[in-house]
Amino acid sequence: MALSVPAIMKTTAARLSALYLLLFALCAVALVFYMTSLSARMLTAQTQDTINDEVLGLAHAYQRGGLPVLVRVVEARSRQPGANLYLIADANGQILTGNVQSLEPGVLEAEGWTSSPFSYQRFGEGELERLRNLPAEQGSTQSEQSDAQAQGEKGHNAIALVLRLPNQMIMLVGRDLGEPERFRAVIRRALMLALGMMGLGGLLIWFFVGRAALKRIDSVSEASRRIMGGDLSGRLPVTGAGDEFDRLSENLNAMLARIATLNEGLKQVSDNIAHDLKTPLTRLRNRAEATLSGKHKTSDYRQALEGTIAESDQLIKTFNAILMISRLEAGYSSENTNRVDLAEAVRDVVELYEPVAEEAGVSLEADVREATFVNGNRELIGQALSNIVDNAIKYSTDATAQPAVRVALERVGAGVRLSVADNGHGIPDDGDRARATERFVRLEKSRSQPGSGLGLSLAKAVMTFHNGRLDLLPGNPGLSVVMSFPAREDH
Repeated sequence: MALSVPAIMKTTAARLSALYLLLFALCAVALVFYMTSLSARMLTAQTQDTINDEVLGLAHAYQRGGLPVLVRVVEARSRQPGANLYLIADANGQILTGNVQSLEPGVLEAEGWTSSPFSYQRFGEGELERLRNLPAEQGSTQSEQSDAQAQGEKGHNAIALVLRLPNQMIMLVGRDLGEPERFRAVIRRALMLALGMMGLGGLLIWFFVGRAALKRIDSVSEASRRIMGGDLSGRLPVTGAGDEFDRLSENLNAMLARIATLNEGLKQVSDNIAHDLKTPLTRLRNRAEATLSGKHKTSDYRQALEGTIAESDQLIKTFNAILMISRLEAGYSSENTNRVDLAEAVRDVVELYEPVAEEAGVSLEADVREATFVNGNRELIGQALSNIVDNAIKYSTDATAQPAVRVALERVGAGVRLSVADNGHGIPDDGDRARATERFVRLEKSRSQPGSGLGLSLAKAVMTFHNGRLDLLPGNPGLSVVMSFPAREDH
């Protein structure tokens, strides 16, 4: 999908790239200008030191032989390759000797260092300028004109020290600034090259990296639109690169899977409520209708009301269980979690159900050897364990031998294992064991027992809330329900 420049600049990646490029460019320009200025000042200082040394040498020559010796020394130094600027002029500024043919007006009027660089023309450059201006038909060759053109276009700037001799003659010693200017030109070219390379690098990075990132963002947006359209089975693309986009997609996919699970649970709850709670509500209505259909004694009305209350209490318990399961499966609970001793919780539940087990003729025992701590909610764990123990007592009564329920607590590896085993008929089929933890599911053999089919569902939701696992295993005979808790460091 082609994007225009304004559309591209609306993306965060493009804006960040442009911002970083601008920032780097500003830093590079500031650094280059700072280094250029510092280097130019250093070269100027060195130039001034060189001129001061030259002036001292000429002063010694003047002291030895006066003006004639000074003139000879100036003429000799003027002819050396790469010589400084030398000039001796009369009191009126008329140049007498040296390698300077002309100066910018006003340079010789003030004594001392020149206030700013000045322009000048070396001796002999007037002829070059004349050759550059001559037409070809006046005898100058193309080669001569080219040389003159190149020499004339250079230009000269210098700084100098101007001194007045005792006889009012003027001496100037200076140095050309061509070297600092060439240094500045090199730095400018390097700056332009660096900025050009940065711009090209930015474009290449955008082309090979930014476009790929934009395509991945577009694919994420397209998948998001499908999901918002109601297709919760859709998932964000994962390339396997392991970068930020993949991690974000994986987290969002996990969130979508969780949402799909919750929606499916909500649908299942709605269907189960509509199906499984219809029977007790119908019984309530029929009982009330039968009570009102004829004349009855006061005791009959009282008995009907008590049955209605009992049935209503069971419905309230069912709705509370459904609400608790939904809250736990959503990962939310207003209950606090803290350090829980599972051994103490097991003893309390076993002690609570000992009378029930004794009345049903079931042997109930606990195998708890030492205190075992986990992070959790004592009330939720106790409720889940109570449901499991209650089921075990109810379904062990059909055992061929002495009915027995055994609750065991032990450490297994890094975790904690709490198991409730009975010796009844159990659930031999693997598929039935998987279905037994679903809401309102009551297997064929359990329909003769009272209950709503929410006990194991609540226990599974409690274990999910505690980052644990609930497993239903064959007991040979019977069934073993195992609550596996993650490890906790004892502090």
